[in-house]
Amino acid sequence: MLGYLLRGLALGLPAAAQPGPFQAYLLGQTMKNGWRRTLPAALAPLLSDGPIVALVLLVLTQLPAAFLALLKLGGGLFLLYLAWGAWHALRHPAPARAGAAPASHQSLLEATVMNLLNPNPYIFWSTVGGPILLEGWRLAPAFGLAYLLGFYGTLIGGMALLIVLFGKAQQLGPRVERALLAASVMLLALFGLWQVWQGALAMR
Repeated sequence: MLGYLLRGLALGLPAAAQPGPFQAYLLGQTMKNGWRRTLPAALAPLLSDGPIVALVLLVLTQLPAAFLALLKLGGGLFLLYLAWGAWHALRHPAPARAGAAPASHQSLLEATVMNLLNPNPYIFWSTVGGPILLEGWRLAPAFGLAYLLGFYGTLIGGMALLIVLFGKAQQLGPRVERALLAASVMLLALFGLWQVWQGALAMR
């Protein structure tokens, strides 16, 4: 069981630290709403990955390649939508901070939708995570659970740490804060355009 726990820990850490659209989203939300209101977004993989893992393990191998292509297109458009929202917050910072009450729920919902439309979790669970989980589960359910515990422990812990670090950057002054928010706009837009392009190529 320890071996599967360590494998989960080893895979979860780079998944949290690797630059990607989710990290760019966390950066933008932290700059807009503060790290405390953004922190619940770190839990998004717990909400989104359940259906993804079930789909991958049960039916994904039987679906046509066009499914992932459509997923890339939809995810890319959603990232562009988030980039537009971050750009609006960059140009109008005061209104972006006004609605404080629902911010944490909105961040969690948007992050969950992003993961569901992101082809990367599907690819990961169908090529790497899923086979390890099935292998451990067949040996003993406790092995599979240990793998999931290790993976999501480091993934969510790493995401939470990133949010706090981004939040601390706000203390460096408004110029740094706006620069980081601008960086999140560019990253989200680039990831969105790249994903739309990849989806369009796959549809040919």
